[in-house]
Amino acid sequence: MNKFLKLLYMAPMAFLISSCDNNFEEMNVNPNASRNVVPGFLFTRTQLTTVSNNFTGGAYLTIGQSMQHFATYKEVPAAGDKYFNYTYSNGNWALFGGDPASAGAVIDIAQVIEALETVPDNVNKMSVSRIWKAYLYHRLTDLYGDIPYTEAGKALTDKNFTPKYDTQAFIYADLLKELDESLTAFDPTKPTFGAADLIFAGNVAQWKKFGYSLMLRLGMRLTEIDPAMAETWVKKAIAGGVITADSDLAKIEYVDGSITASRNFISAGLMSTDYVAAGGDNVEGGKFAKTLIDHLKTTKDPRLNVISVVWTKASKDAPYVADTATALQTGMPNAAFNGLPANFDQYSEPNPATILKYSAPLLVMTPAEVHLLLAEANLRGWYSGATAEASYNAAVTAGLKQWALFGTAGVISDAKIAAYLKANPFNTGGTMAQKLEQISTQKWVALFLEDEYEIFSNWRRTGYPKLTPTNYPGNLTGGKIPTRFVIPDSEEQYNKVNFYEARTRQGGTNTLSSVVWWDK
Repeated sequence: MNKFLKLLYMAPMAFLISSCDNNFEEMNVNPNASRNVVPGFLFTRTQLTTVSNNFTGGAYLTIGQSMQHFATYKEVPAAGDKYFNYTYSNGNWALFGGDPASAGAVIDIAQVIEALETVPDNVNKMSVSRIWKAYLYHRLTDLYGDIPYTEAGKALTDKNFTPKYDTQAFIYADLLKELDESLTAFDPTKPTFGAADLIFAGNVAQWKKFGYSLMLRLGMRLTEIDPAMAETWVKKAIAGGVITADSDLAKIEYVDGSITASRNFISAGLMSTDYVAAGGDNVEGGKFAKTLIDHLKTTKDPRLNVISVVWTKASKDAPYVADTATALQTGMPNAAFNGLPANFDQYSEPNPATILKYSAPLLVMTPAEVHLLLAEANLRGWYSGATAEASYNAAVTAGLKQWALFGTAGVISDAKIAAYLKANPFNTGGTMAQKLEQISTQKWVALFLEDEYEIFSNWRRTGYPKLTPTNYPGNLTGGKIPTRFVIPDSEEQYNKVNFYEARTRQGGTNTLSSVVWWDK
């Protein structure tokens, strides 16, 4: 009887489904969604997802700690502090797709470029998209080494679900070619992305400076692996014109709105993990690292009072107050604790009036970084437009002034800038190594918060600043500062052949101690 009733029930349902089949596809389409690629929308989204993906796990807990800007007393979030928990470094792989939260910037930019190829007069939009693609992929390859590149983002168009891994040497050569071709193709008379471009609102002249500045960064990355190639691209980039004026600084603006996505992802990430409350314990056990705070205090760097606070109380029952006084600032030693320190409140943490503002801008490429690259280019004999000292001084000045973009609490006076330069003059009489150390150490400070990924890459390339590794019991690197991100285990499951080939090519390991091609 049960079987009979089930068949009796299903018969009309089968008829209904059959009769409706001809219109099912139309019924299943969202009338409010576009069936076609909208390049402007996708370009906006890929700008946002490229810079914000996995900030907490990648930039803060893995790089921020290993570069000794931050420290934690806990073990689980100690990817960079105690060299634990490699999974935090997996998150940037989501830029390839598969994680709805990350939106898959690789797929987005591929679709933007494909859509633009069929429309005339889109040379400027195409050039900007190719430059941004280079920015996206250079971050990915610097983190992971050999990665899918020529076949990446083609699951939808080519049904290629197992893309090959290209060598980093090939990827770098192609990224530089992409930059060269796209920068040459710009035409100021043609349409741009306009307001859909969150960085320069379609300004062609500024995008050219950004593209050549990126070329300068990538060219300098090759100094230890291919000096001749490095020199060629560094000279080409400088000749093209790079970002040296504050007015050309590349940034994305955010607002302190009720919509979480409109807020600066760095401040939102730091607030949601460690610094949401004044004083007391926090989620990931984080504070500023002793290495950073000691350096800022020793050099009398005015940025200390801009970025750092200690929460104090006038009395037991009084509210906490954020105090920026230099004498109070104390960094927490890396890998020193496994349990809440009794003096946890006495350690420095980010300033809520600057770093933790939801409306703080994201600095994507700044004159401070470019002037430091020019200073190094001068040391190597590849640039004669200014002395290394002049470029270094310009970098310091720009790096101190850019904090004014974070509000009145970030303003550093000209007098303080002059005093800092006087107390920390460029070492004109030093050796090449000593000068490079000074330039790279300044980059470690100037790019703080702006681009931890670039700090990580520059440290691996130059070895500066000199950081003392930790050797916490049971760490995953044998007491070595992490040198590469770990490709997720899912690649071994879904793209096994190509993953294994790339792993073998890169020394046979996929760990925090693996190295990328240019890291010599």
